[in-house]
Amino acid sequence: MTNLDMTTELNNNCTIKISPCCRKCSIQQAKVASSFAGLNENQTQKAIKKAEDVLEESKHKPLLVQHVVRRVADTIIEEKGLPPFHDIYRDVKEISNNLAQKFSPRLSEKLKSHKNPFEFGLQLAAAGNIIDFGAKDYRDFNLEHELNNMENTSFDHYDIDTLKLSLSRASHMLLICDNCGEIVFDMLLLDVIKEHYPDLKITAAFRDKPVLNDATVNDARAVGFDKIVPIMSSGSLYPGTVLPETSAEFKKLYDSVDIILSKGQGNFETLLPGSDERIFFILKIKCDYMADLSGVKCDSLVLMQGGNRPSGRNKDISE
Repeated sequence: MTNLDMTTELNNNCTIKISPCCRKCSIQQAKVASSFAGLNENQTQKAIKKAEDVLEESKHKPLLVQHVVRRVADTIIEEKGLPPFHDIYRDVKEISNNLAQKFSPRLSEKLKSHKNPFEFGLQLAAAGNIIDFGAKDYRDFNLEHELNNMENTSFDHYDIDTLKLSLSRASHMLLICDNCGEIVFDMLLLDVIKEHYPDLKITAAFRDKPVLNDATVNDARAVGFDKIVPIMSSGSLYPGTVLPETSAEFKKLYDSVDIILSKGQGNFETLLPGSDERIFFILKIKCDYMADLSGVKCDSLVLMQGGNRPSGRNKDISE
């Protein structure tokens, strides 16, 4: 139920292969990232060639789309003569966070008066996942329009009862975050979770190295996330969480917590294979291929339990 077909092994007892649909998108993403970084035509062709080479390599090695994105980003940074940790999307990430923070007070007030603040908080956190420049071309993306329509998007898969039960039994929760802008709405959800489950310990994890518009620890600090809950780096260099390539500290925490909330499509793609029932995926389905594989309509929200999942009931959250 990911962009991965089962064919080769990836260190975590799962077998994978990048699908043809994702190959086309990977090439397009290399072009968009090159344009965003201001590469000339010759440099852009090198970035595209890198994507093509990694895609070809993936036919006989256990590589994911996330590996393609990382290697393309590194190629772009190298072509620009910039330090390895340069943040290509820094400006648009700041814009995303600032605009989300502009909307946050109004949504926070609505949460307080909502008849079901917990489920409304989940809806906001899931809808906030639309801020994704891995799945969307930033040039065609109207962030303010998307934020204005957040409350009108409904869940098409909704494992709410098992989530509530798991939270009620848990002592420590790990939140694996995704994109800038989106993390502002994750903070609203955490406020609600802390109110409903005051004894629950919560840790939030972020990317270790800038890639696309994914949030790093520095991005999290910039919006005050560390004032809500303790934060850490997952050690991930990718737009997702490839467990074998995360830090020892993160792996230890991942194995030890009672419940995991995984935000976004990149984490869904990389963590769903081999996932257990501790993990709950919260995201918005953004392409037809992911919709086909997940059994969820495109542009719908998902709250899906890992492992042997029950079928989630459809849900509209109304005041």
